[in-house]
Amino acid sequence: MSRGSLRVYLGAAPGVGKTYAMLGEGRRALERGRDVVVGLVETHGRSRTAALLEGMEVIPRRSVTYRGATFGELDTQAVIARAPGVALIDELAHTNVPGSGNAKRWQDIDEILQAGIDVISTVNVQHLESVNDVVEEITGVPQRETVPDEVVRRADQVELVDMSPEALRRRMAHGNVYAPGTVDAALSNYFRVGNLTALRELALLWVAGKVDDQLDRYRTDHGIATTWEARERVVVALTGGPEGATLVRRAARIAARTKGADLLAVHVTGADGPAGADPAALAVQRTLVEDMGGTYHQVVGEDVSRALLDFARGVNATQLVLGASRRGRLAQLLSRGVGLETIARSGSIDVHMITHDEARRGRRRPVRSRAALTRARRLIGWGMAAAGLPGLALALSPFRDVLSLPSEILLFLCLTVAVALAGGMWPAITTAVGGSLLLNWFFTTPVGEFTISDPENLFALVVFVLVAAAVSTIVDIAARRTREAARAGADAELLSTLAGHVLRGQAAVPSLLERTRETFGLTSVTLLERLPGATRAPEERSDPEAWRIVATSGGTPSTCPGRSDTDVVVDDDLVMAVRGGPLDAADRTVLEAFAAETAVALRQERLREAAERARPLAEADRMRTALLAAVSHDLRSPLASARIAVESLGSTDVVWSEDDRAELLATAKESLERLDRLVANLLDMSRLQAGVLGALPRPVALEEVVPRAVDDLGPLRDRIEADISVELPEVLADPALLERVLANLMSNAVRYGPPGEPVLISASRHGGRVEIRVIDRGPGIPPEAHDRVFQPFQRLGDRDNHSGFGLGLALSRGLTEAMGGTLVPEETPGGGLTMVVALPVPSGAVAS
Repeated sequence: MSRGSLRVYLGAAPGVGKTYAMLGEGRRALERGRDVVVGLVETHGRSRTAALLEGMEVIPRRSVTYRGATFGELDTQAVIARAPGVALIDELAHTNVPGSGNAKRWQDIDEILQAGIDVISTVNVQHLESVNDVVEEITGVPQRETVPDEVVRRADQVELVDMSPEALRRRMAHGNVYAPGTVDAALSNYFRVGNLTALRELALLWVAGKVDDQLDRYRTDHGIATTWEARERVVVALTGGPEGATLVRRAARIAARTKGADLLAVHVTGADGPAGADPAALAVQRTLVEDMGGTYHQVVGEDVSRALLDFARGVNATQLVLGASRRGRLAQLLSRGVGLETIARSGSIDVHMITHDEARRGRRRPVRSRAALTRARRLIGWGMAAAGLPGLALALSPFRDVLSLPSEILLFLCLTVAVALAGGMWPAITTAVGGSLLLNWFFTTPVGEFTISDPENLFALVVFVLVAAAVSTIVDIAARRTREAARAGADAELLSTLAGHVLRGQAAVPSLLERTRETFGLTSVTLLERLPGATRAPEERSDPEAWRIVATSGGTPSTCPGRSDTDVVVDDDLVMAVRGGPLDAADRTVLEAFAAETAVALRQERLREAAERARPLAEADRMRTALLAAVSHDLRSPLASARIAVESLGSTDVVWSEDDRAELLATAKESLERLDRLVANLLDMSRLQAGVLGALPRPVALEEVVPRAVDDLGPLRDRIEADISVELPEVLADPALLERVLANLMSNAVRYGPPGEPVLISASRHGGRVEIRVIDRGPGIPPEAHDRVFQPFQRLGDRDNHSGFGLGLALSRGLTEAMGGTLVPEETPGGGLTMVVALPVPSGAVAS
């Protein structure tokens, strides 16, 4: 079964008529005899839209219950079972109610398409994933429902439903979009003229991109290589030279003359790397291109002109921008150069030759040697040629009458091959030519003259030279490819090492700099950062006052880029400067990868440092916010109770009995005591946060502290069962602070324990510490919340707002740690929570 086709009506905003257009297309399909059903349509109360539904078959919605409410969703299986020719399904980006088969409606539609049913749907531009954040920035209204762009791009047809902002606002004012009560608010907010204009442009540009993709696909399918000027595309060729910035800016101005034109930059590199190109300059030019809204591309090609035009035709470019040649006059006389070759081959593509300050100055940067063999091997080859030719001629002279000319040619050919293997092409070709001259002079008749009487001997000598040249060329090519493979392998190994370095978590800046220094055998590697306020003038490259050293590895660091052997520009403010000799282009390419990773590591370190600095501020802000929220109730409640009690006692309008007066006084006293405890807890918590709470640990016996802590509970002390052995050693603690800790823990245990169930407090010695356990049989706390329960200003699981600030456990842990102890929760066997206070025992203490 073939997949059904999808047609999408795209609108810039609600109310432009997407659903109306979809229903209109559905009715036209009905009139043409197609089987059309309405899978789901949202009329939003619009009468004209609802009128189009009359007489059309509508698939009933599937009811989904969620949180006690019933919702109607698209019944995907019912549509598939009905198997119509066309299904009309509104709101492609809709999010289904939890419990539906799929999370999103576009996934339902995909199932229907898989069943071979054509679907017509609708979507607004603000629901496209790629522009969702842009729409929120424009309108200030977040869009919760989105659809991936690729889903809409895969549609067989996307049709824009367009309407001017003024026309849409008139529709709204007439009540054709929203209910009258909401029209004024909508017109004043989301549906302002500026918002609608921006949304309309987004929709037009998105559809233009879709049309562009269709055009590219058509050209590819039909093998069309010529340029169709449906849209301006300007390609600028970059060489990595100093004229690059001029070319990019000129190309950007050319592109800006046409609305919606594309800017593309391309750099052509050879198969063996960017010989003559400056990777740092290319990185800066790439950033410039991207800042101007363009894209950067790199292609490989030995013939630069052909590679440029292949790229330009591949992207359907209309204009190509090149820089005037930097070659000297003599070089231009010997060959036409890339610019003229490109113009001759350009066809329908317009080529702009841009003059610049570097034109005809020649290449001031040294070009990397492209010799296949090392200098030492080439010298050996020349030495073999210089010594071997006369030596072989002298050795063969006594056998002139014995050996035939073919035999002598074969011996000279062996010498040529040996020279080719040792020194490469040019020494071998020189040997071949020299050998042919010696054979002609010494071994062909007439001897002693550079003439050949026998045509067969002439033919043999010519074949000898050709074979020798061919062998030399093949040896040279093989050596070149071997070098390229070795270079590629080395680069791959270096990059693999760098990737492993990062994956192992060793991407700290000093570590990466040290790795860079070791990899390239440098004396020092320094990461420099431009100081704030620097003007970025060219002369600042050599001004140490404009730079600061972020990190360095090795010997004497570079204090500015101009005082290094090689520097790689990472961005506008970061430069990696190295010492230890210049690097060729291939090494610089790999060095750029190290520099980029070092910059990423630096940014990560700074982000971590910023996060660490912000964490205390965020914590303080959170505590301050929670404190204000808590104070608004917890301090107000006892204050209000005390104030009312005092005002009542002072009132002369009512005669209070002695019992009433006693009750009011008790209420005021209890409220003020509660207020005093709250303020004391707040003050202690603030001292703990500031690190200024004074604790004076000294040896203290638990049988003295625990009873006082139980007495502090007042009426709750009847719920406490203490089991403290007198044989336990003393502990190091501040008696007053320990008393408060235990009172807080026991009060919490009583509050959360079952009514009437006692709370047990016990103690035991474990090595050099004594553990005090406060045990309750309440609901307990999940293990994942054991740490969260000690956070201040929260009451985990509380269902009332009369329990205080939620400082009890936070304060208890802080006070315990101030005394050198620990406070941790444990689950009570059989259910409940056990708070364990562990305190150190004085050295040398024994059981009392």
